[in-house]
Amino acid sequence: MPTDCISYQNSGYFSTLIHDYLDQKPDLNPLYNNFPTLENFEKQIIEKQQNFNNSNRIPLVSVLKEQYASIEISDLTKQNIELLAHENTFTVTTGHQLNLFSGPLYFLYKIISTINLTKELKSKYPAYNFVPIYWMATEDHDFEEINYFNFKGKKFRWNTESNGPVGRLSTEGLAEFFEIYALELGSSTNANTLKKLFEEAYLKHNNLADATRFLANNLFAPQGLVIVDADHADLKRAFIPYAKEELLEQKSFKLVQETIEKLKDYTVQVNPREINLFYIEDNLRERIVFENDKFVINNTKTSFTKEEILTLLESNPEKFSPNVIMRPLYQEIILPNLCYIGGGGEIAYWLELKSFFDAVNVTFPVILVRNSVLLATEKQVKKADQLGLSWKDLFTKSADLVNAITHKISEFPIDLTPQKEILEKQFQFLYELAQKTDKSFSGAVKAQEVKQKKGLENLEKRLLKAQKRKLHDQLNRVADLQFELFPNNSLQERQANFSEFYLEKGDQLIPLLTQKLRPLESNFSIITL
Repeated sequence: MPTDCISYQNSGYFSTLIHDYLDQKPDLNPLYNNFPTLENFEKQIIEKQQNFNNSNRIPLVSVLKEQYASIEISDLTKQNIELLAHENTFTVTTGHQLNLFSGPLYFLYKIISTINLTKELKSKYPAYNFVPIYWMATEDHDFEEINYFNFKGKKFRWNTESNGPVGRLSTEGLAEFFEIYALELGSSTNANTLKKLFEEAYLKHNNLADATRFLANNLFAPQGLVIVDADHADLKRAFIPYAKEELLEQKSFKLVQETIEKLKDYTVQVNPREINLFYIEDNLRERIVFENDKFVINNTKTSFTKEEILTLLESNPEKFSPNVIMRPLYQEIILPNLCYIGGGGEIAYWLELKSFFDAVNVTFPVILVRNSVLLATEKQVKKADQLGLSWKDLFTKSADLVNAITHKISEFPIDLTPQKEILEKQFQFLYELAQKTDKSFSGAVKAQEVKQKKGLENLEKRLLKAQKRKLHDQLNRVADLQFELFPNNSLQERQANFSEFYLEKGDQLIPLLTQKLRPLESNFSIITL
């Protein structure tokens, strides 16, 4: 089987910004706190210890007990919730949207990365406790991003409407969706387990937050995962001073814009608003904008004077929801958090926030790129072996791979570089000859050179095309294998749902992933099922 290792930088699936972050390019150093190494967590622990308001632990534990009251939890999760009350307990956090039935595979990888890092930290720093946190993005309102998942190449979409925070969305109507999905699963033992899990999560809970909590708890409670829904008044109270400052001073806009200017050579992930807060109700999540000396709720007729909105913030903080710029700050205020684990896009927007965190005197966490995984069956690995393909080959973009394999297996060279070099020598002689005559001859030589080089290039392209036709069957096998592993020419982890692989491995799937993933190693994990 292929044995080569693919780093994130060489995978072709990460941005230049993430490459440079992982390579610790000096220009990016001011944009983060401690780089994610096991040794650097000692500094992070000390800093967070000195800068965290431990009184926020009390409502955190109380809210968690309330949110878990109606579901059965493991002894380890129960213990971890209690440990959060202690000043020597810290968290490692990942966040994820409330995608239907967990959405794409990387939902698992995020959480397993988080769980595994807490284990490594406990081994290295036994005097402290480390709790893995899944922060549910219950206040998001972009329902179109989460209302579907893919299973064996088919898209299963929940056709309903949502205008407010998705965590509060009713699960009514999912019974019809389940009937269609259940038919696709089949009737194996693992299929029946998945059906029961979907039923208990989505058909026996009233809203999407409760359903997602049940699902994640069922999958990860044995490993002590703690799930936080921060859409709660008692948690928002700690956020009041920061929300007030955002309304009145709008620091985040200025500071994040300045950081974006420093990142001008990269693709900007998110842009700040003048006010980075939403107003929310059950069926509403709209931006707060300042117009004509009033705070206006966008797309509504609702507005507040300065005094009115500050009074509302004090009495009903749950009506104020942080956007993508302010949410990380909210998280770090209410959690004794050391590290945030996310995908490349998430890390990119966290890198915009360091100066803002400094300005409000909140410790910036270690930011860590989550594990990425390619799952391959033994049959697929054997096929790669037979075709002489390395993992580097398979990570190559499809058109480039087909070209490279055509060159590799052709019985004669397709590359006409030697002929081009001979041509260049011939024209070098003609240029020297042209030096001894007039400019018109030099121009004719140049025109002829361009024409003949272009002719060779066209011949090379036609030769490659002809060989592709001749090697059609073998190239198709290569393309088919790559498409199996990279559906729609994309990463498997962004396309497939975990249920597709659960059918194969059942209860062994998550333990297998947990055993294999190393959160502090920046390599794609290629795991054979």
